[in-house]
This record gives sequence, C-alpha cells and structure tokens, in this order.
Amino acid sequence: MPVVAVVGALWGDEGKGHIVDYLSRTAEIVIRVQGGDNAGHTVVNEYGTFRLHLVPAGVFHPGTICLIGAGTVVNPDTLLQELSELEAAGVDTGRVWISDRAHLVFPYHRQRDELEERGRGDRPLGTTRRGIGPAYSDKAARIGLRAGDLLHRDWLHRRLRQAYAAIAARIAALGGEPPSLEELMDRCEGWRERLKDRIIDTIPLLQEALRRDAHILLEGQLGAMRDLDWGIYPYVTSSNTLVGYAAVGAGIPPQAIREVIGVVKAFATAVGEGPLVTEVHGELAERLRRGGPPEGWEFGATTGRPRRCGWPDAVALRHAAWLNGFTALAVTKLDVLDGLEEIPLCVGYRLPSGEVLTHVPDTPILEQVSPVYERLPGWTGPTATARRWEDLPEAARAYLRRLAEIAGAPVRYVSVGPGRDQILEVDSAEAKPGAASL
Repeated sequence: MPVVAVVGALWGDEGKGHIVDYLSRTAEIVIRVQGGDNAGHTVVNEYGTFRLHLVPAGVFHPGTICLIGAGTVVNPDTLLQELSELEAAGVDTGRVWISDRAHLVFPYHRQRDELEERGRGDRPLGTTRRGIGPAYSDKAARIGLRAGDLLHRDWLHRRLRQAYAAIAARIAALGGEPPSLEELMDRCEGWRERLKDRIIDTIPLLQEALRRDAHILLEGQLGAMRDLDWGIYPYVTSSNTLVGYAAVGAGIPPQAIREVIGVVKAFATAVGEGPLVTEVHGELAERLRRGGPPEGWEFGATTGRPRRCGWPDAVALRHAAWLNGFTALAVTKLDVLDGLEEIPLCVGYRLPSGEVLTHVPDTPILEQVSPVYERLPGWTGPTATARRWEDLPEAARAYLRRLAEIAGAPVRYVSVGPGRDQILEVDSAEAKPGAASL
C-alpha cells in the first residue's frame, strides 16, 4: 500500500488526529513528522477523549507501531505524562518509539519562549510558550540535544557542557535566571532511565516496512497557513507543516509518499495572532465556536484558549492544495454548519485599491485585505446522524463538491461529529471536483 500523508490545510486544529485515528485501523506504522507539544490532536473513541500532543493518533489500535519522527521536538516530561494517561485508560503504549534523531525540548527552551514572547509587548506572535521555537532555533544553531544523546552519557554531558554557555547567556540577556548545569544533567538522567527502551534508530524499521509495501501513515501538526516558509510569517510555527517536509521528518524517500490527504475544517479557525481574513465576532463567532457536541468546541487543545472563528476560506484552501498536492480531502465538522441559511465562502481578497486577489499574498499585504464572498445555500436538516453520502442534505453535498472543485481533489472523508462512526467514506465519483477555479 502507498505511504499516506495526513496534513492540515489551513491554520491547524482541523481534526487531523480524528482522521488519523480512523485511518490507523489498517495502518502498520504511524509516524508523527514535525512539531512539538505546542498543539494537540483531540481523539474520541471507546477509551475516552484524549488530547495527544506527541504520541501519534494511531496508538489506540493494537499492533500499530507509533513513531515520533526525527522532525519533531520532544519534551520528555510531556511525553511521559501523555504515556501515563494513555496507560491509565487501558491503552497499550508498548509500540510507541522515539527516533534517536528527534531533538529534545528542555525547561530552558520554555523559559526562553516565555521571556521572548513577553518581550514582544503589544505585538506578540501568539506562541503557546511551550519552547518549540527556541528548540528548533537551537537545532539550527547546532547546540540542540537529541533523544539518542540520552543513551550515551559521556557524549551527552560533553554536548550539554558545550551548549550551556550559550543557553545561560541567552536567558540571562532576556532577564531570566538560567538553570544550573547540574540540574539539567540530573533531569537528563531521569529521562534516560524512563525512555531508554523507547529510543531507536527508525531507519532499519522503515526500510524493511517499505520493502514489504506496508501501510504507513504520516501525521502532521498544524496546517499550511502556519508553515514556517509559506504560512503567514511571522505568525507561524517553527517547523514546516507541508507534505514536502513529511518525508524528511519521517525518514523516508519523498517518492514513497503516494497520497496526500488534506484535512480541512468546514469553516475557519485559528489560535494565536496574525491575519484571519474571514474572522467573525460576537454571537456568530460563538455560534461556530460552540457548534456540535462539547468534545468539538473550539478551544485550543493545548492552551484552552478560545479559537478565533470565521467563514470558510477558499483562497487559503487553494494555496494549501497547490503547496501540498492534495490527492484527497477530509472535511471535518460539517455538522457545525447545520441550520445556517447560507454559507459565505471567501473566494477572493479585496485590496484597499479595489483589486481582488485570488491567491494568498505575503503577510503585510494580507493584513490589508477584506474578504470577497460567494454565498452558498445552507441546509436545515442535521448531518450528525448521516452515515452515508446519500444521507447528507443536497445543499451540504453541493458545498462539499465546491470545496473539492477549489482544491482540485475529491472529498474522500466527511466528519459530522467526534466519533469514529461519524466519519463518512465517500466514493470519489460522488464528490468529484470540476475545474479548480474561483
């Protein structure tokens, strides 16, 4: 079977964990390819409701290998807590392994993140203050430490001593009190004892799996509009969220990826700062934020912050489709739109000059635009009880076909609630896209 990548199409929080959990039924390996514990994947199943930050969403399926890939940055304390919570719920975590090349997030990374964000005053980036940016920064500066370093005590201590001067100087310059070198070494010893059996070289495992044509899922974090290079910079995450990075983060050849499923929410949401062109406020925002069951309410899985909400943005979707080469779409939270008389779909960005753009421009321009809407008919019937394409109201099916047309990829999955049984599999002919035009 082909390697399938599941990536976010917009600002993150699209429901990738929900889709990966569903698709993992037939997967042999699920690999988390980038990001850290700064965003969570909410999964609802027979074990309960979980907000996973590092463990791949395939963990609920017995026998599925879950790898935390080299492209991630791992806070061991968060990972250990997450594993403990899963095990307490009866989930077997024995096949959760960490790439020895994955970088570690230390307490000083969180400390730096907090100090740097505070120093931005009234122009914050909206980080979760989980240390993700500083960890990736240290990785690029070659003073980061990796999971595999924990297995080699002398090497680890030498690397940590070499990096410590730069670490301490940076925190002191920001007005903080750096941790002692001894404290950091002690923490590493604790991590080593608890994680040493989970840290592996993933390459031999993946080479053998690819030779057998095993079913492998690649799980991304956040979405295209938060990509470090092609998102709304600087209001982005510190890793690349596009499928082009998935092969790097997983440790497989890029040509092994044959399918790219873009997960797009039926409306727009974002956590953090930066332009959200279709954002709405007041009662309407609250209507979108609290639509559907409480498990699906729009509050950040990591921070609990209320998500900014807006109408669906076709311009951003087409941007993501181009950058990722979607072969199919998974549309989530369609049920939240139930009962609306119409659905305004943003098909253009109007500049102050009156010119209308149909592509996502650079951030200084994006901050000036206003949305141009195409108004689609809504539907009155509920979708949460639908289990087949035919069960959806015709207006809902027309809306989904329009999204497929914009993305140039068929809708293959539709989620109408948080449960596994609320994901509809769609025949490609039923939601086939036409010309990808706006």
